[in-house]
Amino acid sequence: MQSIDDKIYNKIKKCGRGMIFSSNDFTNFGEPKSVLKALERMANSGVIIRVTRGIYCYPKIDKVLGVGVIYPAFEEIAQYIAKRDKARIVPTGSYALNVLGLSTQVPANIVYLTDGSPRKITLKSGRGIKFIKTAPKNLAFKNRLAMLLTFALKEIGENNVTGEQKQYIANLLKNEDKSVIEKDYSLMPNWIQLLISKLYE
Repeated sequence: MQSIDDKIYNKIKKCGRGMIFSSNDFTNFGEPKSVLKALERMANSGVIIRVTRGIYCYPKIDKVLGVGVIYPAFEEIAQYIAKRDKARIVPTGSYALNVLGLSTQVPANIVYLTDGSPRKITLKSGRGIKFIKTAPKNLAFKNRLAMLLTFALKEIGENNVTGEQKQYIANLLKNEDKSVIEKDYSLMPNWIQLLISKLYE
């Protein structure tokens, strides 16, 4: 008869390296307390890593450059939490700039807007992911690029967008049909609508 540890390991191995999970993903393997203890044992032995309280990862291993264990990206962790909590999230502020490539700086605390519970997750690295409750309108975007551009440009400010940034955004827009972006115009401030429309010309 397989132990809880073996059942969990077989499941995560089947899903592949990079899988993020919590005890909630193994409720059919035993009592909650037993599952938590099994995850603790597996983390202590190095089979899995603890990303933050209650969340673990079966990490990818880099054998080419000798980096070793590769921790999951902020976006992967945030998306897992959103999926687990059945919530929607939107990256905002300086992180939206980073995701788009408009900035190389990764903020110490990544901020997402959400329709789920507001909270702050502290990662093992000391950095954090913060979820801020927001109005439904901010989560209604149909297109991811339109969404990211809106929050990135809000962070920059109407009078602070440089010519270089405009050119960069114009190049991003070349890969997205204008009619698709236009569907989200009603969710954008007027100045962002006008800027994006001009960059398509």
